[in-house]
Amino acid sequence: MNNSIVELRARERAFALLDDHQGNELIGPFDNMISPHLEPQNIVPESDDGVVIVRGKIDSKNVVILAIEGKFQGGGIGEVSGAKIVSALEHVLKDNQNGKKVYPIIILDTGGVRLQEANYGLLSISEIQNMIVAIKKYVPVIGLVPGQVGSFGGMSITSALMSYLIATDRARVGLNGPEVIEQEAGVQEFDSSDKNLIWNTLGSRQRQKTGIVDEVVSDDVEDFRKAIAKVIDQNLDAKRAQQSDFYLSMLENLDPAKPLDIEAYQTIYDQVKPTSHHLAEAKSGSEKTTPSRGRQWFEQLTSIKDATSELSTVLHAKHDGLEYIAIVPDANNRFPRVRHGEVGLLEGFGVASIINDLVAQDKDKEEKTPIIMVVDVPSQAYGYKEELIGIHLALAASVDAYAKARQAGHKLVAFIPGDAVSGGFLAHGLQSNRLIALDDLAITIQAMSKASAARITQRTIAELEKATEHVPAMAYDIENYSKLGALYKLLPGIKGTDSSPQAIKTVENAISEALSSLDDEPRDFSFRYTNPVAVKEGRVATNKVRKMMDEQWDSLSHTH
Repeated sequence: MNNSIVELRARERAFALLDDHQGNELIGPFDNMISPHLEPQNIVPESDDGVVIVRGKIDSKNVVILAIEGKFQGGGIGEVSGAKIVSALEHVLKDNQNGKKVYPIIILDTGGVRLQEANYGLLSISEIQNMIVAIKKYVPVIGLVPGQVGSFGGMSITSALMSYLIATDRARVGLNGPEVIEQEAGVQEFDSSDKNLIWNTLGSRQRQKTGIVDEVVSDDVEDFRKAIAKVIDQNLDAKRAQQSDFYLSMLENLDPAKPLDIEAYQTIYDQVKPTSHHLAEAKSGSEKTTPSRGRQWFEQLTSIKDATSELSTVLHAKHDGLEYIAIVPDANNRFPRVRHGEVGLLEGFGVASIINDLVAQDKDKEEKTPIIMVVDVPSQAYGYKEELIGIHLALAASVDAYAKARQAGHKLVAFIPGDAVSGGFLAHGLQSNRLIALDDLAITIQAMSKASAARITQRTIAELEKATEHVPAMAYDIENYSKLGALYKLLPGIKGTDSSPQAIKTVENAISEALSSLDDEPRDFSFRYTNPVAVKEGRVATNKVRKMMDEQWDSLSHTH
């Protein structure tokens, strides 16, 4: 067998890592569980939808290998591939909760969301992230980046949640691909043709120096096996997503107006002396600010006028027993790539700090404080400095904090009066139990801007828009999004800029109803699969995968 893990396909990689190359594949190619969303776009589907799930052993330890195939749609996650990963991880969690240790190993050869199924991809990635956070209470979750595609997009956020991340020296890890940064921020920000710049910024050797990758091994299957065995034997966990204090301390002393090269950043990183950060609640201010839809609704729901806070782009406050949190624009932000409400480094780590403090405060309380996310995020920040430092870590910190809060018993409701796009939505919104949105066509909800999505999928914007007519998951409007079954409620007749008492009361009632609906309900994402819209049309393929995984996992368990 070829010993180069980079050159192997996903199925070969999975079996090559197992003892005696023996294992059992779940929902394999002969089950023909293909994506229903590709053929309407004239794209040939794959019989396994680009994800291979194999149960077996490494050094006699029970493992499940979840391998993403980078050669199919760039390793993008869609509805079926995402459901295969999530449902397998759910069984891993159940086995561990029942005392049977099973170690998940995720092979990340992925560009993130599959743009041809964009909003399904975002939902699936948020669900994968939730499972990783839950499983890490029992066993390490191990990530491998072989280095064909790398680990990008929402799955780079996922990689930062791993207990331990192993890569070859041919691997790259980053949230935004160079072409996307160039498209969004200009060639002067990141030249996608400069290969040295790309490798020196995103390559695994550089990433290892700053804690983004834990171990770099040679392109050899046996070296990966040894590294995996070490993680299992030593129960390793880098706790990457729990380093908000470290990064907030570093960012306090970083001047984004000055050039930052790799050597300068390495010096700053090595000299950080972290201190604890506790971000105070927002309060009323005297200086009027042009409100974004998110700011306006935060102020309307909390009764705080002209809200100010020590971190200008992150507002949080308790009101009527609820914790409200919003990410808002600041035209004078010292980080220029987040002046329009994007989620950047400070925002991700700042939100994590606030939520982690709340969880610690409520740890011994029977009634946990509900958390209301006011969502108006046009995307994550697209910038060279953000990628060098690791913006995906910042977003992972927020994801980790929200997931842990929900799993600890906090009710999480996301209210969407504005945009909900890409990594910003993953970091602030998609870890909620319930999603409420205004039925306002001004809201954009998607995985990437149209210009970048067209470039990555090699389509014109007109072709992209035409494709959305047949695939609701590709559309950018909230009404098509509601067809996926992810929303708890869509509120008609209210616009994002509405400030009438009746509109405010309607939103408050919807939030109250959503919170009440969570009484005696599990703090998971089962609502997304079981509500009438999801069952009838939104998550039909997801539910087929989940049923098939249940049957095959149980059947296999009974034979061992």
